[in-house]
Amino acid sequence: MATRDYPRIVVTPPGPKGKAIVARDEQWTSTSYIKEYPLVIAGGKGAMVEDADGNRYIDFMAGIAVSSTGYNHPKVVGAIKDAADRFLHICGTDFYFEGFAALAERLARLAPGKSKKRVFLSNSGTEAVEGAIKLARNHTRRPALIAFQQSFHGRTYGAMSLTSSKAKQHAHFGPLLPEVYHVPYANPYRMGGPEAAIAQSIAAIEDLFTRQVAPDDVAAIFLEPIQGEGGYVVPPDGFLRAIRQLCDKHGILMVCDEVQSGVGRTGKWWASEWEGVEPDILVSAKGLGSGMPIGAMIAKESVMTWESGSHGSTFGGNPVCCAAALATLDVIEPLLPRIQKIGDRLQAGARKLQEKYACIGDVRGRGLMVGVEFVKDRTTREPYPELIDRLTERAFRKGLLLLGCGKSTFRFAPPLVLDEYDVDTGLGILEECLKEED
Repeated sequence: MATRDYPRIVVTPPGPKGKAIVARDEQWTSTSYIKEYPLVIAGGKGAMVEDADGNRYIDFMAGIAVSSTGYNHPKVVGAIKDAADRFLHICGTDFYFEGFAALAERLARLAPGKSKKRVFLSNSGTEAVEGAIKLARNHTRRPALIAFQQSFHGRTYGAMSLTSSKAKQHAHFGPLLPEVYHVPYANPYRMGGPEAAIAQSIAAIEDLFTRQVAPDDVAAIFLEPIQGEGGYVVPPDGFLRAIRQLCDKHGILMVCDEVQSGVGRTGKWWASEWEGVEPDILVSAKGLGSGMPIGAMIAKESVMTWESGSHGSTFGGNPVCCAAALATLDVIEPLLPRIQKIGDRLQAGARKLQEKYACIGDVRGRGLMVGVEFVKDRTTREPYPELIDRLTERAFRKGLLLLGCGKSTFRFAPPLVLDEYDVDTGLGILEECLKEED
């Protein structure tokens, strides 16, 4: 396989330019920012990121699954420039323009299931979730919401109330949204296998109905078809269908949060398609605009029954962002079969590492949404977060960008345009880092 001009480390990162930017950032920005490691990006192309000092990296995290078409994709950049040349803003809540209508139609037609859909455009995933909460309560006239443990739905108040990823995301922000209940997510790796995981999760919901909240008080069940921040957990086949059946039984809306798993990430437009499930509401963002801020709430027409003025947004569906999203969808559509194929290669390579290194407890995923879980012991499956931290730092200094999730899992969520070279070279760097652990 031909070599390329990346990865390339010319100075230990961060170099002098990077350090100056880091110092300036730390002096002036909010203390709430996490800053996983001192990557100071200056540019990129495809699945390659270049920092301020000329170091080049293979990107396995895509800005948390956001840079779906990679960096500087010519069709996306061209669409952005063309839209910016015409006009930068008109409020889509109050007025009309072609890109807004075109994107709404495109997303409605791409959504799972045969029902006619309607679309509300937002600036982000958390805004789309907030809209879904409002729509679900408005449509059903019910107050209660159910979400899952280890879930992540956003950081604004309603979305944060649904989130159950880390305690610090709730700490000192209460009171949160009332009438929100959490139950275990069907994690086959942690719950005794596929059948046991589904049974335990559904039983927890049924117990909730018996002990805490009547099912006819529940507006919606929010779930990620594949958990993101919770550890890239792929539920067993049948779990989404079981939730769909339970919702249908009690007149509850099923809301699929596809902010991280949608827009082709798994090799289908939406992860919920893998089980043939049609959600009542689907929320999307992250990769939808290839880095431009746009999200969407896509709902069955029979569910989007709120009145004019019930919800709105000044910037949601901004014309430049709509252009980026339409171009992104155009780029991704022909890639869907390839995403599954390259994802299989990524998983196969990770499983080879699992065979060689006992610290890898599980490899799971669909398409280019792959989780590699690290453990201290395969028998006890005790998480190993310290190792994740060490490997992340080593990989960064060797030219590979990684990002953790859950207690001790690497999320492989690279740009959807990466190829065999990127996969094989990136996994090779990870193995170098693992060898240094021995």
